[in-house]
Amino acid sequence: MLLLLGPAVSPGHGGCSEVDSMTEAVAGDGFLLGCISCKRREEVSAWCTVDWHFKPQGGEEFRQIFHYDHPSADVLHAHFSDRLTWRGTQSTDIQVGAIYIHNVTFNDTGTYRCTFHRTLELEPPQYVMVEKEVELTVVSEPNRELTAVISEIMMYVLIVLLQLWLIVVLVYCYKKISTEHEAREARRALKAQNELLESKDNCDGVQLE
Repeated sequence: MLLLLGPAVSPGHGGCSEVDSMTEAVAGDGFLLGCISCKRREEVSAWCTVDWHFKPQGGEEFRQIFHYDHPSADVLHAHFSDRLTWRGTQSTDIQVGAIYIHNVTFNDTGTYRCTFHRTLELEPPQYVMVEKEVELTVVSEPNRELTAVISEIMMYVLIVLLQLWLIVVLVYCYKKISTEHEAREARRALKAQNELLESKDNCDGVQLE
């Protein structure tokens, strides 16, 4: 959800890219909850704070778990005590509002909402609020993506095909060498036979005195 108060702000140009967060975490590991809100006009300075809320799976209400107001980062819920770390922009002009969850548990499954409260330093100042949600699922083991499985299968198929092709080439070369060897032996035998016949003919022409 995007809420603009004041005149509309024109789109800007820059390197900021709003990439979606990953949505699957492994229990016992760490996980980065991504949240990016690019400013509409990067040439305009801004002051921003970020809040994170969490609604557990099956829950009905969001509860605030984190607040960042540079340079202060505060964990606001006992469930995440000592387990949340700020991984976003290290300034008051925040565009990356990511947080890192240490030692993920199955109870961390649910919906996370990050909210940017941004004031653009214009005349008059403009207030922008941006909300983004991440549906997080916690699993015991990482699920292998279908593309990775297909790639691995294709790799094994390619290896088998290459081995079969190598066997065919070796058989072909063996037969070719064997045929050439037999032909060479046949030529030698024929040559020897011809020489023997010529020697016999010479002997037939000799007259005994």
